[in-house]
Amino acid sequence: MQSSPNTNTTRLLIRTLVAWAVALLLFFPLLFLAVTAFKTEGQAIAVPSLWVFTPTLENFYEVQARSDYLTYAWNSIVTSVVSTLLGLLIAAPAAYSMAFSPTKRTKDILMWMLSTKMMPAVGALAPIYVLYQYASLLDTKFGLIILFTMSNLPIMVWMLYSHLKDIPHEILEAARMDGASLWDEFRHVLLPLGMGGLASTGLLCLVLAWNEAFWALSLGAAKAGTLATLVASYSSPEGLFWAKLSAASLMAIAPIIVFGWFSQKQLVQGLTFGAVK
Repeated sequence: MQSSPNTNTTRLLIRTLVAWAVALLLFFPLLFLAVTAFKTEGQAIAVPSLWVFTPTLENFYEVQARSDYLTYAWNSIVTSVVSTLLGLLIAAPAAYSMAFSPTKRTKDILMWMLSTKMMPAVGALAPIYVLYQYASLLDTKFGLIILFTMSNLPIMVWMLYSHLKDIPHEILEAARMDGASLWDEFRHVLLPLGMGGLASTGLLCLVLAWNEAFWALSLGAAKAGTLATLVASYSSPEGLFWAKLSAASLMAIAPIIVFGWFSQKQLVQGLTFGAVK
């Protein structure tokens, strides 16, 4: 029995309203953060919250005057971009090997790699801190790059493996019959076909590295501090400076929000295709 047009329209309307409700619910914290960033400290802690007030840029000026925003932003850009590129250089050959030359232990290796993400990061803090101290990597961008790369590497391998596994093996066999070397096979066949997977994997892990706060706060403070360090600096024993904290947070997330907006198609593809299959 087919549904009537009115029933289908009602269902579509309900789904649309539910989708908008969920979207607004998820967007509200960001909206509240943005509004608070333009308040004074007195207005920020007012109860009930003020929604009608005279906006001010005082908090943004003070954030820049108190700490060099551009330095923290540069550290975030360097650590996130370099760690993502380094991770792709390591993950791509590993995923290629597992996808096109699997063994009976391939699934076990993949599950073991994924299981490393289940351990709380604080559980590995003490040994890593000691190793970094002996290696003189504390508070260095290079040290953070290594941690960000290793942290995102299991996700990168899994996503790239899922993408490459769906490429027909017959294409590679045809290339080998034509005399293509391993490098030619990877460059002329796999790279063009897997560019979507590489892009979505890189974009997702770039966002994860940008938002990484635990390792940035634990291993980088002064010289290598990222924007997460800048935001955390507005929490003091005297209390939280809500307006300045909101301004610093907005300045920290604004670049990645703009970047995510322009690359949302690739991000969604990576989350729904490579990460789930």
